[in-house]
Amino acid sequence: MSLLPVYNTLGLAEAGVDEAGRGCLAGDVYAAAVILPDGYDNPLLNDSKQLSRPQRERLRSEIEHDALAWAVGTASVEEIDHINILRAAMLAMHRALDALHVRPQFIAVDGNKFVPYGDTPHATVVKGDGKYQDIAAASILAKTHRDEYMAALAAQHPHYGWERNAGYGTREHREALHRYGPTPLHRRSFNLLGDGQLSLF
Repeated sequence: MSLLPVYNTLGLAEAGVDEAGRGCLAGDVYAAAVILPDGYDNPLLNDSKQLSRPQRERLRSEIEHDALAWAVGTASVEEIDHINILRAAMLAMHRALDALHVRPQFIAVDGNKFVPYGDTPHATVVKGDGKYQDIAAASILAKTHRDEYMAALAAQHPHYGWERNAGYGTREHREALHRYGPTPLHRRSFNLLGDGQLSLF
């Protein structure tokens, strides 16, 4: 069964918004904003976490081709450590919205928190990426663009398995942190070693 196309029922041009990488130990946080054409329906769209990597990559191509507008925004590791990950994720969302070449009239955001974007009306939707196609599309773009970025960084820092774990705190990643310590791309405000303490190397 297809997800609903958009949240609003007023015919407003709606941007679906989602982020990727909030829970990672390393790397920037990413967000995407997507405005789909009126009446658009892609039955394959779903929460990016429910899709395989090949499915996400195929849908990324379709979304980027079909969308009225799409954009990706990021917030850096330095910003994450300075203002905290939640605020940094909100900043990345706003940057994605800023980069859209079509101005949204409504914003539908995955999750339960959002910082208002000017006077544009918005709604937060828990598990929205499994309910609305535009949010699902945003989740796919945020995830695939971030995975691509982390795979590129893995070539510079090969010990941590970022091409496999995308910076999440897997056993492989934490064992590498114990052995090699953090890189400049690790989030120093996070509990890097998983020991309940902020990790001071």
